[in-house]
Amino acid sequence: MAEPGHEFATKLLQDFPATCAPDFVAVETANVLWKKVRRSEMTGYQAEEALAALPKFFDRFYPTNQFVRRALQISLALDHPIYDCLYLACAEELGAKLATANARLLNKCAKSDFAQTLVLVDHFIDPATLT
Repeated sequence: MAEPGHEFATKLLQDFPATCAPDFVAVETANVLWKKVRRSEMTGYQAEEALAALPKFFDRFYPTNQFVRRALQISLALDHPIYDCLYLACAEELGAKLATANARLLNKCAKSDFAQTLVLVDHFIDPATLT
């Protein structure tokens, strides 16, 4: 079953073919897949296959521990969960964009130094234009 916004995510991968993430993305992905199995949205086999396919969407994974300290600083500054801030810290360190469909994160960052770091997956809206 296709996820909401999958067509925008696919376009984003085409427009920005070099992708990277902290290795924590595998843990978060596995957790989402577990939830989908619990809700009977996919089988356990499909979840395992999806997790196995994850590396084909990324050119490189970075060790999460190299971003944790900065992620905590960002988390405290934005009053936002550190899990999302790990991705912000990674993007900041690499001078890269963070593609996200997380509206809460977008709103937290809209008036911060991270506004230009985010790319909204759902609509390709520049987060700097959010009010």
